[in-house]
Amino acid sequence: MLKLGCYNHLEILRTTSVGLYLGDGEGNDVLLPNKYIKPGFIVGKTIEVFVYKDYEHRWIATTLRPYFQLHQFASLKVKAVSDKGAFLDWGLEKDLFVPYREQNLKMKEGNRYIVFLYIDDQTDRLVASAKLNKFLDEDTWSLEPNQAMQGLVFESTPLGWNIILDHRYKGLVYHTDLRRTLKLGERLTVYIKQIREDGGIDLSMEPLGVQRLEEGAQKILDILETSKKAYLKLNDKSSPDEIQQMLDMSKKTFKSSIGILYKMKKIEIREDGIYLVR
Repeated sequence: MLKLGCYNHLEILRTTSVGLYLGDGEGNDVLLPNKYIKPGFIVGKTIEVFVYKDYEHRWIATTLRPYFQLHQFASLKVKAVSDKGAFLDWGLEKDLFVPYREQNLKMKEGNRYIVFLYIDDQTDRLVASAKLNKFLDEDTWSLEPNQAMQGLVFESTPLGWNIILDHRYKGLVYHTDLRRTLKLGERLTVYIKQIREDGGIDLSMEPLGVQRLEEGAQKILDILETSKKAYLKLNDKSSPDEIQQMLDMSKKTFKSSIGILYKMKKIEIREDGIYLVR
């Protein structure tokens, strides 16, 4: 079955003057135009392509890779606006349309916005929406504390930053838990701190408890082992800013991590820094 707005693995069925026809094994085929054909594309080979609709609303395949696919969120730049909506650059030749009804505020050319990709029921075409909350799942029962998730920063609030998790949920990193400044549209790994009674998700910028300490210790050990001098110019008296800049971790995590390594006799802690024990 051909899947609109997604990557499809399709077999090359035949060649024509305008390109290759690809099939899904169920009697459906789609054209891959000549400009997308790569060396080694021969009849019988299975290839991965993205399937969407061209300007004439015909199904088409491409080897270009868009910035996101169906039922995902992304930060995209507005290329143009019209009296019907906005058009976004999403990595393909045909721009992605956002109807006015799917905009929270009127979009402006050149600005970036977080949007969700879906198929419009009325037109059966791929469109985007900036009204994100209606596409987020509020059923968080299957999530667990300390679970790592891929996040997309999408909204600043008085409490902190709202982050889209795995293209499905919404979580919050409180300002008091931030280790650095976040940016709208930034992608990052975050960890579930807790699931509140109302189903809301509180997030942490780093793993919790033992896992956090173990990951921090391993990171420091890896840096020491790859260093020519097996040395790191940091110790437990270093400032939080120095530690953050060099290791991207908090001072609390750093001190706990070097404590683990010291007890394991992996390092020596001296006044001028940390040394790997050979």
